[in-house]
Amino acid sequence: MPTNIADASAAHTDFARLRRLHAQAVRDSVTLIRRVTPGDLSRPTPCSAWTLAGLLAHMTAQHHGFAAAALGKGQDRAQWTVRPLGADPVREYTAAAEGVLAAFAAVERPDQACALPEFSATRTFPAVRAIGFHLIDYVVHGWDVARTLDLAYAPGAELLRAALPIARAVPDGDFRLAPDSAFRPGLPAGEEADTLTQILTALGRSPHWHRPEHGTPDDGRS
Repeated sequence: MPTNIADASAAHTDFARLRRLHAQAVRDSVTLIRRVTPGDLSRPTPCSAWTLAGLLAHMTAQHHGFAAAALGKGQDRAQWTVRPLGADPVREYTAAAEGVLAAFAAVERPDQACALPEFSATRTFPAVRAIGFHLIDYVVHGWDVARTLDLAYAPGAELLRAALPIARAVPDGDFRLAPDSAFRPGLPAGEEADTLTQILTALGRSPHWHRPEHGTPDDGRS
């Protein structure tokens, strides 16, 4: 078998696996979001500038943006706009999640070009990288939501193994201190840290975060 055919077959197999795990991460987030009540929306989250309302608005917008990217429309920045929550934010979130899963399910090649203007205004990314970016967001944001709601969070081992190298590949630096950054500078994990802890600390999350008893932060990103 020619090497290029073998490589293409392996790439498609890897993409199919990543797409399956991506769907798991997104659906895990839907399961958590369905537990949200209107009274929860003002709760502070591990994303220090966001209440749960702001985080939910961000997560919904990212589903729309990545769905557009998978469908070849990602260059339209309006697709990435964070909008105020509507009357039924849980329903809106669920619909957006199903939309992004359907969009990536329609991608035929792992090298399909996806425009991600929040990452670069001048280049595109192959679909396999785009879906990886989205996967790591929802592994971590799933944890954010779970911590905010005081719920257990235990993604599958295969999903976490796939997410760890993606988390480690995210560039680190002071630019993560910007108000609109979803991740903070990386933290030390410790030698005995489990996979989820390694992912969280790589992206600036303290696994020991607890919701403050009193007060909420200003939601500058809602």
